[in-house]
Amino acid sequence: MKNVHKVGFGGGCHWCTEAVFMALNGVEKVEQGFIAPKENPTDFSEAVIVHYNASKIDLKDLVAIHLDTHRSTENHSMRNKYRSAIYYFSHEFRPILSQIMTDKQEEYNGELITAIVQFGDFRSSEERFHNYYFSDTEKPFCKTHISPKIKMLKEKYVKNLSAKVK
Repeated sequence: MKNVHKVGFGGGCHWCTEAVFMALNGVEKVEQGFIAPKENPTDFSEAVIVHYNASKIDLKDLVAIHLDTHRSTENHSMRNKYRSAIYYFSHEFRPILSQIMTDKQEEYNGELITAIVQFGDFRSSEERFHNYYFSDTEKPFCKTHISPKIKMLKEKYVKNLSAKVK
C-alpha cells in the first residue's frame, strides 16, 4: 500500500469525473462527492478523490486525463458548482503538480484555469449516485455526457485503461 496515494479532481459533474477515473488501470478507488479547499472549508464543489497506485499509473497521466475530460481552459457560469481544481493531500505533491501543470500548459491554446489547492474537506454524494456510469451505461445522461469521455479515453489514453472499458 506504500505506492497508493490520493488526489482530488474537480471540474465537471462528479458522475462524469468518477467514471473517467474508474475506467483507469491503477486507480484503486474513486470517492464521489463534494470537496472544499483548506483555505475556504465551506466552499464545496463537485469533485472526486482518486486513490491510485503510483507503480501502475503516474500522477502526470491522471492530471492529463483530468485536463482533457473537462473544460479546463474555460471560465463558465457553473464554475462555483464545478470548480476546476486539483486537490493535494500532502504538501510534497504541490510542487510536483505545479510542474505538471506548467508542462501541460504548452499543449493548450487557452490558459489552463485549473487551480492547485490543498484539500480541506469532503462530503460524499448520496450512495445511490455512486458508480453512476458503470451501474447502467445506457442511462440517457451517461450516453450523452459520459460515454463521449470514455470514447476519448479509448482513443487517446488506451494504455491507461482498465480491462472493463477496453
